[in-house]
Amino acid sequence: MTPQIGIGMVVPFDMALDRELWRWMPDSVSLHFTRTGFIDAPVDIELCRDLNNHAEIAAAVRAVSSIGPKAFGYACASGSFVYGLAGAVEISKCMLANGAQHAVTTSEALIRALDLMNVGTLSVATPYTAALTGLLCDFLAESGRTVAAQSGLGRDHEIWTIPYAVTADLIRAADHPDAEAIFVSCTNLWTYDILGDLEAELGKPILSANQVTAWATLWDAGVLGAGPAEWAPCHAQSLFAQSLFARSIAA
Repeated sequence: MTPQIGIGMVVPFDMALDRELWRWMPDSVSLHFTRTGFIDAPVDIELCRDLNNHAEIAAAVRAVSSIGPKAFGYACASGSFVYGLAGAVEISKCMLANGAQHAVTTSEALIRALDLMNVGTLSVATPYTAALTGLLCDFLAESGRTVAAQSGLGRDHEIWTIPYAVTADLIRAADHPDAEAIFVSCTNLWTYDILGDLEAELGKPILSANQVTAWATLWDAGVLGAGPAEWAPCHAQSLFAQSLFARSIAA
């Protein structure tokens, strides 16, 4: 039996892609998901503000803290960038105050990934409404980044039903000569199977919300870099490849 390292994932009530986050995990990791309460509303700015509910996030963390996860992630991009950098940090502080050893939100994970890859200018591709995409661009600007271009689908419901082909075209539409990378937002948008191919096609890193969340929680749990054989599926994704290199240099 392989000893298990636990990672807690706090996700919104409508998260449909638990399986996608699992795909970044080696056999040594178990994910423990908890969800915030149901909200009957479209995916817009008001919903994302409502998802930033510290009482519900605290309860979700406490629900699995007794089994000792090594790290926690708040796996929601819009719910963590909607109040800017300070809002994202406050969610992590809330998780830490309620039993998390380490805590990171999707938006903080994105900034950490951009720092690792030394990306100052990027494009963004989102399934969101224009107003919500604008808040993501504001968040990135607050972090000191320049958004060279953006593309969006204007969707406010059932984002998990968007097929890979549509997402791939969305990413291509966001590409810009000045962009050093492209970020694909929303943890409810399928991305795993297309990131490596699009990086090869466009010649730059393609980061996604679930990817950076998985990467940051694995890093915080001390798992990333445990062995190249476990990470073969991710080697085509430059974030994981660069992280393995960074860990090998540090060792």
